[in-house]
Amino acid sequence: MAPAAKEGQNSALQSEQTKRTEINTLTEALWYAVQVASGCEKRVKTNIEQRIQTFDVADKILQVEIPHTPTVKIRRDGSRHNSEEKVFPGYVLVRMFMDDDSWQVVKNTSHVINFVGSEQKRGTGRGRGHVKPVPLSIGEVERIFKQATRQEPIVKIDMATGDKIVVSSGPFKDFEGEVIEVSPERSKLKALLSIFGRDTPVELEFNQVKKQA
Repeated sequence: MAPAAKEGQNSALQSEQTKRTEINTLTEALWYAVQVASGCEKRVKTNIEQRIQTFDVADKILQVEIPHTPTVKIRRDGSRHNSEEKVFPGYVLVRMFMDDDSWQVVKNTSHVINFVGSEQKRGTGRGRGHVKPVPLSIGEVERIFKQATRQEPIVKIDMATGDKIVVSSGPFKDFEGEVIEVSPERSKLKALLSIFGRDTPVELEFNQVKKQA
C-alpha cells in the first residue's frame, strides 16, 4: 500500500474511533451531586425514586444513592456505638442521563435545592442565574464510593483539645487530666496527667478515658 493511502486509512480510523468515543460519552449515564435541605437526604431519595415511577423515567434516572461510611462513636462514658455516617451530608448522588425531563423530575422534588454545577449569569436584571448541572468526574465517584465500602470503621470521639477527662482503665486509672491532642485515625489521644506533681503527656486509647461533665 502506498504511504499516502496508508496515512489516509489511519486518519480515517482515528476519526472513526473519535466518533465512537464521543457517542459513548453521550450515551453513558453520569453521576450528579444534588444539594438538599439539611437532614432530608433519605426523604429526597425516597421521593425521587417515587417520581421516577410516576413520570416513567426509569430509563433516564437509574440510581439514587446516599453514600455512608461505617463509624464507631465513643460516648462520654467510654462505651462504643456502631453507626453509619454520610460521606457528604446535605447531598444526594444521582446517576442519570441528563435531559429536560430527567432534570425536571429531580429538580422539582420536594426539599431539593439544586444540582451542583456552574451558574450561568443572567442576561439582564439581578439575581442568581440558572445552574447548569456538572457531572462528577470518574475520580470523584471512585473516591466517594471507596469511602462508602471501606471495611475499617472511622472512630469518632466526643472529645477535643482542652476537654477534661478521667482515665477509666489501664495503669493510669482514676487519674484526671486535660486533652492536648486527638488522633481519630489511630483511635488515640494525648492528655496531660498530673503524675508525681508534674503535668506529664500520656498517650491513651479512646476506650481508656471518659469525658468529665
